[in-house]
Amino acid sequence: MRISGFTMGKNTLKLYYPMKQAIESILPICDEFVVALGDSDSDDKTREAILSIGSDKIKIIDTVWDIEKYPRGMENAHQTDIAKQHCTGDWLFYLQADEVVHEKDLPAIRERCEELLNDREVEGLLFRYHHFWGDYDHAHNSHKWYKNEIRIVRNDPEIHSWESAQSFRRIPNFDGLNYRQQEGTFKLKVARVDAHIYHYGWVRPPELMRTKTKALDTIHKGKQWVENAREHQIDYYDYGPLHLVERFEGTHPAVMKNWIADFHWKHQLQYEGNPNPNRRKHKHERLRYRLLSWIENHLLGGNTIGGFKNYILLKR
Repeated sequence: MRISGFTMGKNTLKLYYPMKQAIESILPICDEFVVALGDSDSDDKTREAILSIGSDKIKIIDTVWDIEKYPRGMENAHQTDIAKQHCTGDWLFYLQADEVVHEKDLPAIRERCEELLNDREVEGLLFRYHHFWGDYDHAHNSHKWYKNEIRIVRNDPEIHSWESAQSFRRIPNFDGLNYRQQEGTFKLKVARVDAHIYHYGWVRPPELMRTKTKALDTIHKGKQWVENAREHQIDYYDYGPLHLVERFEGTHPAVMKNWIADFHWKHQLQYEGNPNPNRRKHKHERLRYRLLSWIENHLLGGNTIGGFKNYILLKR
């Protein structure tokens, strides 16, 4: 059995994505790791960071992004597909550039891949999530944050990254252009793996978080929208009161130790008090979603009320 890791990104280190740590976190169970590296700015040092890992398992594919050809976030899916197409393993382990796996979970992940290798009904593996917010001590467990997602898929050419690369779908006869198509696409049949993805995409210095949100909104909504958006007129990102977000009591992946040690923006965060009245509330701050989250976490055992699930969960 072979496992291929893969990811994609552009200007990732410049935008404070821990891509190097993401790669390092699953490299021990991967036979290869493919990176689709976009045409980054000259001051981005992502390539150097990847090469510093010093592993001959890693293969970098140089790409050029075209958000006019692939608008509304679809370039993310397109770039993910490029990396996927260069993978040779039986199972393909996808991590976004801000997602990391804890070393304690690696044996269970490999064991699950071996266990299900010949069960062809299983098309992918479903992971749970820790979504960190603002700092490394708070993680969302609220209604508006997805609790599970597919991160391992079979090496099947009909399986493609979907929409803006959050997940995957089976798309027979795919035209290679419309990653947001609904008709003629099929949810993957997946089995659960007892492991978490540690998602650090919303832990950055406030000024870099604003830069990142501008970059994401440019990809998804266009430059004109970003120029007119009220929230982008402010040079820093307001995470709001962190006491409204659940404290994280676990440990972080070992590969994140030095990255976390660089946490230097605590003085810019709000740990008590009311939200800034001049800022649009984050969804997790709104009363409706706070009530839904409480019901889900305290009465329903963490099960989500409604919500969209892009998978069919098998009993395995």
